[in-house]
Amino acid sequence: MHDTSPPRAAAAGTLRVALFAGLAAAAGARAVEVAWEGGTVAGLRRRLVVDHPALAELLARSAVAIDDAYAPEDAVIPAGGRVAIIPPVSGG
Repeated sequence: MHDTSPPRAAAAGTLRVALFAGLAAAAGARAVEVAWEGGTVAGLRRRLVVDHPALAELLARSAVAIDDAYAPEDAVIPAGGRVAIIPPVSGG
């Protein structure tokens, strides 16, 4: 018998989010911990803006990776997932 319920988000607790470049500078740290009851990438963005308002502008233009793969806004963050936020890169 197969479980047809939607994928579950991480269990309630704390989620560690790695930050790079300008995001790390704005937060004053290379990682932040977020009180997390589970949810999607979009929900994580909202939580980060509440907890760390200085990240808002750059966060809106940044990519989110879960377990080394870029994730869409509706992706569920799995329990124990490794999350990183990567700001846009410019150069030539």
